[in-house]
Amino acid sequence: MRNLRGIYTIWYRDILRFWHDKMRMAGAIVFPLLFLFVFGAGLSARMGFIEPGVDFAQFMFPGIIGMTVLMSSFMAGVSVVWDRELGFLKEVLVAPVSRAAVAMGKTLGAATVALFQGIIILALAPVIGVPVSVWMVAALLLLMFLLSVSMGSLGVLLATRIRSMEAFQVVMQMLMFPMVFLSGVFFPLQGLPGWLSVIVKVNPATYGIAPIRQVMLGSSPDSPFTINVLGHPMSTWDNIAVLAVFGIAIVLLAMWSFSHQE
Repeated sequence: MRNLRGIYTIWYRDILRFWHDKMRMAGAIVFPLLFLFVFGAGLSARMGFIEPGVDFAQFMFPGIIGMTVLMSSFMAGVSVVWDRELGFLKEVLVAPVSRAAVAMGKTLGAATVALFQGIIILALAPVIGVPVSVWMVAALLLLMFLLSVSMGSLGVLLATRIRSMEAFQVVMQMLMFPMVFLSGVFFPLQGLPGWLSVIVKVNPATYGIAPIRQVMLGSSPDSPFTINVLGHPMSTWDNIAVLAVFGIAIVLLAMWSFSHQE
C-alpha cells in the first residue's frame, strides 16, 4: 500500500507540473501540428494518394499522433535529471517507498501526459478527413498508452545513468529524432532501400506507430502500412506483441536501474 501511494504521489506531482506549465502544454501541441499541416498541406498535392482513398495528410496523421506520444513520454527522463540537480530526488530516494515505485510513478506520469497530448491531436481527425468510431478511439487509447509507457520507461532508464541536464538533452536528441524519423511516421514502410528497411525494422518505435496507423486506416498484407519481417507481414497484433515485449523489458530495466543508482 505504501508503494502504491508513492507511485500515485509521484504521478500526481508530474501531472500538476505539466498542468501549470502552460508554455510547455502549448509547445507540445503546436510542434506536431506544424508537421501535420505544413508537411501535409505542402506535400499532399505532390505525393498524391498513398493507397486508394488515403492521401498523404491522412497517411501522416496516425504517425503524428504516435510521434506526439513518443516524444512527450520520452521526456520523462528530463524531470528525473532536473530533480537530481535540484536535490529533490535525494529526498525522494530516502522516503519509505521503494525506488522501483518512484520509477514507475515517473513512467506513469509521463505516459499520462503523453496520452493527453495524443488525445488532443486525435480530436483533429475530422479536420484531416479520417473517420473515427468509438471502438477505434478505445483501441487507439490503449495503443497510445502502451507506446507512452514503453518510451517513458526508456527515458527514465537513460536518466538513471546520465547525471547532467546538458548531457541528457544531447543523448535524448540523438536517440529520439532518429527513432521518430525512422519509424515510418513520414513515409510508407514498403519499398524502402535494404539498409533503411533494416534500420526501420529494428527501431522499436516502428512497432508503436504501425498499429496506430493500421487501426485508423486499415491494412492488408500488401498495404504500404504493413511491416514485413523476414517475409512475414506483421499484423496489428504482431506489432502490439513486439512493442509489449519491448515495453515490459524496458520497464523492468528502468525499475532495476533506478533501484541501484547512487
